[in-house]
Amino acid sequence: MIKRIAIVRLSALGDIVNSAFVLQFIKQVYKDVQITWICEEVFAPIFNQHPYINQIHTLNLKKLKKNKSFSLLKQEIGSLRKLGDFDIVIDMQGLLKSAIVSRLISPNTHGFDKDSIRESIASIFYKTTTHIPYSENVILRNAKVVGDALGFSITKEMIEQKERVFPLLYQNPFDTQTKHILFVIGASWESKRYPKERVIEVIYALDAKVHILWGNKTEKADAEYIVSKTKNAKLTPKMSLDELVSFISYCDLVIGNDTGPTHMAWAQNVPSITIFGPTNERMIFETSKNVAIHSDSKVDILKIDKNDYSIREIEPKRIIDKAKELL
Repeated sequence: MIKRIAIVRLSALGDIVNSAFVLQFIKQVYKDVQITWICEEVFAPIFNQHPYINQIHTLNLKKLKKNKSFSLLKQEIGSLRKLGDFDIVIDMQGLLKSAIVSRLISPNTHGFDKDSIRESIASIFYKTTTHIPYSENVILRNAKVVGDALGFSITKEMIEQKERVFPLLYQNPFDTQTKHILFVIGASWESKRYPKERVIEVIYALDAKVHILWGNKTEKADAEYIVSKTKNAKLTPKMSLDELVSFISYCDLVIGNDTGPTHMAWAQNVPSITIFGPTNERMIFETSKNVAIHSDSKVDILKIDKNDYSIREIEPKRIIDKAKELL
């Protein structure tokens, strides 16, 4: 009988968002199971008051890597070993660091086999493994590794009919008489960002209030530029992760680059358009209302080219037409 599960998904935001949907299906099968989620400290707020999680355990591996502190390493290892006994630990990340974290928690580990991950050495830390091609859709990979670990299947049909992944902790901030769009202009690489001049063209063509999301000084400067060139756009306030989840949940549409906040729209069952250049649709679960627009670039997921700026060639009309259809 499975009573305690630990899930290891340390980072990044989009990957955590694309993993957390499994929680509802675990609870459907194991109603009384206790679930602990292990992640980097910065991402923990997204799980605030989550109904399916009993414990969040945070690590600060970035700080550890930066400071190279033995005492900090000892502290992190000690905290993992104090978590108690688990029937199974599922590593949804498939990296060497996440595999080591999983094994420190318990010998009862499950993860991807050596042919299903980029860092194949990670597989030696797992007691049992799942095989699914690395090229497969990430949502289906996540469903498979969890389903195999716990002895049930999460089908495409189940995923299509999922409930929203994260709880709404804040009230609707919008005037419901108006359509509201969130535009996610940031991303981890410059080559993943749709040009601000083209963002302006898209906004001009849409009959809606457009909120420009920003996360750092550079993005804020770009957002302010976009707002200055349009009449129907405004900056979002600075938000915590749980505030952002609620904000997105009340939007009528999210348009954005391949990055965490854009993926939140799918998680919350909100219509979305994800714009791809150097990465591809493998990163999202496409539905009738969650769609991808891709450049003409041919993407090799094993050798992502961060210097592929083909996203700049995507015509605004493609995004405008799809947005009008979804609205």
